[in-house]
Amino acid sequence: MASAQPTKEERISYIKGDLFTCPETDSLAHCISEDCRMGAGVAAIFKKRFGGVQELLNQKKKTGEAAVLKRENRYVYYLITKPKYFHKPTYDNLHKSLEAMKFHGLKNDVTHISMPKIGCGLDRLDWSKVSAILEEVFQDTDVKITVYTL
Repeated sequence: MASAQPTKEERISYIKGDLFTCPETDSLAHCISEDCRMGAGVAAIFKKRFGGVQELLNQKKKTGEAAVLKRENRYVYYLITKPKYFHKPTYDNLHKSLEAMKFHGLKNDVTHISMPKIGCGLDRLDWSKVSAILEEVFQDTDVKITVYTL
């Protein structure tokens, strides 16, 4: 028997702490540009920790899509929310890239995704809008999302 889908409160939870202390089985997600520069913010940490820039570029993903690296027992999602690193993302592009991540995750049995407040650091999106999009995208799934804040 399938379990009931998590409620909004169960689906997105918040932890104050370092994103990289999440369980090693959680997939990770953050936002980048098509050019995969990842020179600042949390993206620079992902670049240093997981490498794979050429592997990401080779996927030739466009704005509104998600590039993916497989690292040990998890997927690392690179949500492509803008064409160049100096651009700012739109909520529409973030929504599309989250849909792309959901599609990949459901196909690959992803049950937990940990992330920072995506799009809200250097990209300056409003978390109340981003969290509403996240909730809408994942409402019909059993995926649990943990948002880490420092």
